[in-house]
Amino acid sequence: MAIPAIVFASHSFRCVRRGRFSIYNRDVYPHFFHFGSFALPTYGLLAAIGMTSGLAVIFYLARFRGLDPDQMWNLGGLAAFSGILGAKLLMLIVDWREYMADPDRIFSLATLQSGGVFSGGLVLAILCSWWYVRKEKIPFLSAADVFAPGIALGHSIGRLGCLAAGCCYGRETHVPWAITFHNQWAADFQGTPLNIPLHPTQLYEFFAELINFAFLFWLCKRKQFEGQVIALFMIVYGIERFVFEFFRGDPGRGEVLGGLITGTQLIALGLVVTGFVFYMRRTPLRAFPSRAVPTAKTEGSSPSRA
Repeated sequence: MAIPAIVFASHSFRCVRRGRFSIYNRDVYPHFFHFGSFALPTYGLLAAIGMTSGLAVIFYLARFRGLDPDQMWNLGGLAAFSGILGAKLLMLIVDWREYMADPDRIFSLATLQSGGVFSGGLVLAILCSWWYVRKEKIPFLSAADVFAPGIALGHSIGRLGCLAAGCCYGRETHVPWAITFHNQWAADFQGTPLNIPLHPTQLYEFFAELINFAFLFWLCKRKQFEGQVIALFMIVYGIERFVFEFFRGDPGRGEVLGGLITGTQLIALGLVVTGFVFYMRRTPLRAFPSRAVPTAKTEGSSPSRA
């Protein structure tokens, strides 16, 4: 399943020309392949690979941490669906003026294919997951810790999909690693500027989340208290996203505090604060049910009688 992601990433780097990436210069972008009139969107393919890979990591870590894999699988499905919904909703909220002026855009192909705003998906996924774990009496912080590495991996692969679709693009720049889009499809459906060197913000986040995944996966097997993994993920990703927003050039993330920061940056600050709260609580580690060692009977003892 990860082969298309590897192929796309490798091909992107082979497109370096004179110090700049040249994206959309071959027919596989933004569609991975064509078969007659059918075209497989690269974004959708990579998003599906990211989701599947993230769920596989969650399933593996759930077994390692002594959580019910079936419950984690159900929780993962709920988190994935609510994450997609939340990302779309926040996109509609921050761009509400444009959608109110043209309501047909809400159900347009561009809107349906857009990934939305990740932070909105993350917030709604956390809220829905919290409801589910309360309902099923699952330890929330334990579950959140195994989800953090999976979310980071899935998001990392998904950012390659953003690169393929031309969304979430950066500001104009002339740094040596700038990327330039050429495909008219990206301009028509995503509003991507063509033939202008831009910050590769999709790749910034791809690499950042890939590093986050590696660290969180390592930490999940060595954590010192419940909530440590999700807390550090929220802190680190919140800081990263706050910084990356300064390099983003696409509209639609809202403005707060008189335009001082974007709505996404405000959510990122909220993630950092919440992460610090989880970290400072330092909830003691729960016992591993599957690894519990039975207490040995004292020699000569007999069961008590009522």
